[in-house]
Amino acid sequence: MGALPTKKLTRARQRRRFVAYKLKPVHPSRCPQCGSAKLSHTACPNCGYYKGRLVREAG
Repeated sequence: MGALPTKKLTRARQRRRFVAYKLKPVHPSRCPQCGSAKLSHTACPNCGYYKGRLVREAG
């Protein structure tokens, strides 16, 4: 059997621990080809370019 807590965690301590698991904001970057917003390290959903070359059809 594993170790058990010796004292009850208060609500404040418990909630303080859960605050760390929140979602982080997304910071989009600009596509150098068309200028639209896109996620970094991904192909542009608007024009289909990634690192200056066409990797997929625009759609």
